[in-house]
Amino acid sequence: MSSPCHGTGRGRRGLDVGEIFRTHGESFRRRHVLSPEQARVMRAIERCRTAELGGHLDVCEGCGYERPSYNSCRDRHCPKCQALAQDLWLEGRKKRLLPTRYFHLVFTLPEELRGLALVNRRTVYGLMFRAVSSTLLELGRDPRHLGALVGVTTVLHTWSRDLRFHPHVHCIVTGGGLRADGKRWAARRGGHYLFPVKVMSRLFRGKLMAALVRARALGRLRFRGSCVALADDDVFAAVKDTLYRKEWIVYAKRPMGGAEQVYRYLGRYTHRVGLSNHRLRAIDDEAVRFATKDGRTVRLRPEEFIRRFLLHVLPKGFVKIRHYGLLAGSNVKDKLERARRLLGGDPLESSQDTPLENWRARLLRLCGVDLSRCPRCGTGIMTRCSWVPPRLPRAPPEAISS
Repeated sequence: MSSPCHGTGRGRRGLDVGEIFRTHGESFRRRHVLSPEQARVMRAIERCRTAELGGHLDVCEGCGYERPSYNSCRDRHCPKCQALAQDLWLEGRKKRLLPTRYFHLVFTLPEELRGLALVNRRTVYGLMFRAVSSTLLELGRDPRHLGALVGVTTVLHTWSRDLRFHPHVHCIVTGGGLRADGKRWAARRGGHYLFPVKVMSRLFRGKLMAALVRARALGRLRFRGSCVALADDDVFAAVKDTLYRKEWIVYAKRPMGGAEQVYRYLGRYTHRVGLSNHRLRAIDDEAVRFATKDGRTVRLRPEEFIRRFLLHVLPKGFVKIRHYGLLAGSNVKDKLERARRLLGGDPLESSQDTPLENWRARLLRLCGVDLSRCPRCGTGIMTRCSWVPPRLPRAPPEAISS
């Protein structure tokens, strides 16, 4: 059973992606063909923290205030359900951070390949991860750079600030690595960048293009919609030549100052969905207006807003956060621990040493939200009095795979 959460979330009262879906979702489904994943995500967000999922009635022992606490959908695309998951994930990752500098890199899929990615999400996203990780690990092992094994955390994002389809991979990379003998730490000395940007761009380009050519030859790519022309050998060859001649975008930020800054970056990029409720500025029957960047906003018709939001639904079971090198699961207890000792850090804390706590205690500790206190009088204790049975859900719309 999902954890009950009171329904306003972190966004502004009344401005909620779920409300947009509840108001305009049926109309959208009648006019658009949805994949099973998109249909499932829409229904989850529509029902999240509503009576349709059931919950409990909490009553203040002091003033008698009553508050229904409805269950969460826990879908990873839901803007309401990521805050606690993000904080819990970050808590676990902090234990694996090394006392060294970190670098933030972003690898972007060229515009010419985005139509192909829309039709082949699982395949193209997977190849992006492989090309990015291989690029960073290869450059790390190169003696001209570090000659060592670096630690890499990668996160897939598929959106721009205005919800257009824009696949890119964020990377947090250690500013050094463990030598092959396991006895020395090789640190990146000086400079603003971990590796030369052009070198990263061209190596990433070569690896991803070779992987796409191989996948096409093996019949693992589908061609329809905006990418149907790529099924033709001559068209594909022309696009390939164009992509090899252009510089691919790899964005490299200055090195991050310390562990606390790394925490903030990780929190900013790991559990984000295409748009969170706090970015919504106005909703009516004609338009949805939300913040983009530098104080600007964009205004979309509800149907277009839903269409763009659903562009970023991931394939079922697809892992969007992956770790490589020192941070790969197989290396954590051995190589990561060696690196930690070389850098003078504390040993990894065993999960057996951490006491279990319920979700309410976690919410208070990680987010500062105390659901046990009455929100009206501020002193009374909220006591669970009765179960609110879920309403029978509407018959789900027929989902047709796209």
